[in-house]
Amino acid sequence: MTSFLFRTLFRLLAKLSLPTLHRLGTLLGYLSYTFSKSYASRTQENLHDSKLVQDGHHFAALLRQTVSEAGKSITELAWIWTRPHAEVCAAVKQVEGWQHIESAQAAGKGLIILTPHWGSFEMIGAYVGQHFAITNLYRAPKRAWIETLMRNGRQRGQAKLASADVSGVRTLLKALKRGEAIGLLPDQVPSNGEGEWVEFFHRPAYTMTLSGRLAHNSGAAVVLAYAERLPHGAGYHLHIQPLSLDFAQSVPLQINQALERVIATAPAQYLWSYNRYKVPSGVTPPTK
Repeated sequence: MTSFLFRTLFRLLAKLSLPTLHRLGTLLGYLSYTFSKSYASRTQENLHDSKLVQDGHHFAALLRQTVSEAGKSITELAWIWTRPHAEVCAAVKQVEGWQHIESAQAAGKGLIILTPHWGSFEMIGAYVGQHFAITNLYRAPKRAWIETLMRNGRQRGQAKLASADVSGVRTLLKALKRGEAIGLLPDQVPSNGEGEWVEFFHRPAYTMTLSGRLAHNSGAAVVLAYAERLPHGAGYHLHIQPLSLDFAQSVPLQINQALERVIATAPAQYLWSYNRYKVPSGVTPPTK
């Protein structure tokens, strides 16, 4: 019954316009913050510890914006996953740095697209998949009916999915060998043995090593890609930046530092409610 009601609600939401969904998202964000103490506490703690805002008045304003943007990231899913693919991609009003993707495709060594939990990260795979083949790594949700919605929504155009396991990593490597693009969430907490503790906004965060290994082994180009959510549901602005990595140094740390610079440009669009600093099962906690 729960899955039926959710799918019905999802279909109804998809009929609404993006501006309407973003207004509903703001409401959802405030409700979630008000009624979930753990959600509110983690959002506030992560944002506060980032030290991006020191003044109390400005922090309160940023927190309100953050809660609103987090709610939008949920309600817009119905629109992004189920509206016609061409209509979704048409919501991208500006693309900055697309030449970096084109040059990587022309080079034929593959492309690694790193997309943080900033803005509408779902839009990156959707937009790139309209133009080029891309395989995105994903972690299956606990409920099968949500996974069905997710897979149907994300595998459109030339976009495909690879599960976050050994088989999925092989799929990513094969895509790179074909000169195609792959997509990863570099700030997603990996499982035991798949990360290292490095600093992220002044706190140790268990950070994936996979993206660095893939880049080093394949010679693929690496870019940061993120979709800025425009005000009032006006659409999205895609940003694409090349990322040069020094493999003699800690690649996870370099990636985190690059993410920090991106997030600082519009902190409210980062998903501060994400449990970025958790200790995965079996992982030894960081030393203080």
